[in-house]
Amino acid sequence: MHNAGSRDITFAEAVREGLDNAMERDSRVILIGEGVPDPKAIFNTTAGLRNKYGAQRVFDMPLAENGLTGVCIGAALSGMRPVMVHQRIDFALLAIDQLINNAAKWHYMFDGKASVPLVVRVIVGRGWGQGPQHSQSLQAMFSLVPGLKVVMPTTAYDAKGMLLSAIEDDNPVMFIEHRWLHQIKDNVPEESYRVPLDKAKILHEGNKVTVAAFSYMAVESLIAAKGLMAAMGIAVDVLDMRSVSQLDVASVIDSVRKTGRLIVADTAFRTGSIAGELIAKVVEQAMDLLTTKPVRVASPDHPTPTSHFMAEHYYPTPQTIADAVLDMLGADKNSDAYRKLCELLQRDGPHDTPNRSFKGPF
Repeated sequence: MHNAGSRDITFAEAVREGLDNAMERDSRVILIGEGVPDPKAIFNTTAGLRNKYGAQRVFDMPLAENGLTGVCIGAALSGMRPVMVHQRIDFALLAIDQLINNAAKWHYMFDGKASVPLVVRVIVGRGWGQGPQHSQSLQAMFSLVPGLKVVMPTTAYDAKGMLLSAIEDDNPVMFIEHRWLHQIKDNVPEESYRVPLDKAKILHEGNKVTVAAFSYMAVESLIAAKGLMAAMGIAVDVLDMRSVSQLDVASVIDSVRKTGRLIVADTAFRTGSIAGELIAKVVEQAMDLLTTKPVRVASPDHPTPTSHFMAEHYYPTPQTIADAVLDMLGADKNSDAYRKLCELLQRDGPHDTPNRSFKGPF
């Protein structure tokens, strides 16, 4: 159902619209990053902003991530609200000293007398040619740092609303976008609105298994849930976690109270993942609600491959998630219904490019 003043636009268009709304409303918002004014406009998320707001507020940056992050922290401390963009989260590793030792700690070290309202947009993702230095999902690493908020919106609606919330937040926020989400459409209001930075959202309702998913894995989980319902009548709760730090553990526990079972799907390596942290928190707080052991669905513990042949067996898919649900339920995987499920979950097109058949809205 469409709301008044809303329309279906892509995730990338929603990010651009969020930036435009923030910059129009507040002259303190500036945009800086490698490729921001480039014709490709960071997957089209910054298109036209330099022409509209000028080179004093929208500008490129040299390959000096640590130094420029320090400049942005200084700007934030001086009253600006910078949005810094890295085309890959891997590049943020070059700025990790500034992000962890300055941005995240400043408010605490100075007893709340100063804040660092800095948004750092970083992009994760996959696809042939990205390789081990351009495809990592390092959200768990940044979530370890007190004082640093880390969010991963999945829908275009949340991308705009959470970006506006992040820009207005007085804390530094890592805003992580999966590049396979950029083309997916959702129903997005034209006006400004806010989405909280610490709440999960239900994408699909069910009572058999809870699947708590992060970023693009929420899409894969939704595809799996729809297939399970259509082919086998199995109803799964899918929660889009949206936030990595702070984790909305309460919403997951509410779902587990209904289902008694938990799967957590993550875009990152299995060991040390935010999936493991979420499971640990649920077990600590509500182990009595679980009727079986929880399961992590994540990537294997070795570098992300460049080869598209290797990538085919590296990343979890909707089939991976559906099989985890069926194994947890002890369901028959030799039935006609299971074969129908497998057919429904079969993707059209190459496995190492975005899933064009899933267009949204959610």
